[in-house]
Amino acid sequence: MNPRFVEGARAGFKVFLPLSIGLIPWAIVTGVALRSAGLSIGEAMGMNLMVFAGVAQIGTLPLIMAGAPLWLIGLTALALNLRFVIFSAAIARGFDGVPLVRRMLSGYLLVDGVFAVCTQRLLAEPDRDWRFGYYIAPSLWAWGLWQSFVLVGVLGAGVLPQDWSLEFMATIALMVLLVPLSSNRPMLVAALVGGLASVALRGMPLKLGVIAAIVAGIAAGFAAQRILSDRSGAV
Repeated sequence: MNPRFVEGARAGFKVFLPLSIGLIPWAIVTGVALRSAGLSIGEAMGMNLMVFAGVAQIGTLPLIMAGAPLWLIGLTALALNLRFVIFSAAIARGFDGVPLVRRMLSGYLLVDGVFAVCTQRLLAEPDRDWRFGYYIAPSLWAWGLWQSFVLVGVLGAGVLPQDWSLEFMATIALMVLLVPLSSNRPMLVAALVGGLASVALRGMPLKLGVIAAIVAGIAAGFAAQRILSDRSGAV
């Protein structure tokens, strides 16, 4: 195995490991929610493997339970995952020279935490093999951790005590992700605009205000990235 790849993998795993602990309560809550929505164990884990996005899964469950049309479920999941468009654009330069199959796998494995803590070092490293190891090792760890503890939630949905307040723990885990993400100015702009819009539009029917707020945050993040790029290019 390429020693530079191994070196990068070790560095990526080490930097992401502390943050990855926050995935555990969020994964358990997702597993419990999938079973509570009436999905079988096979259906719950199948959805988890295909979607691999807790926010999109939780956000579409009410629509699935209500028998909403497939196009609306798909559109909602797409809107809830639009932040990954910004993430992918921001991190794309780190995959220069990486084969297409590896890039596709990397896209499937992209998660908020890995992006938050790994992007800056990834983009600064000139060695392609080191960069890929630095990204793929924590990403695979996040995937394995997520699948394992979603399964815990799925199998334990009827056993876990209701007074454990796992939903609150998951919210805290997601809030922790905002700290490293906020060091990136376009991400901070996207978070502020999306948060303010979600409050302002909370009265919209069918919770469409959340989707509108996500779109607003994404647009603001792209605009901020474009403005900053233009300014840096002009200097």
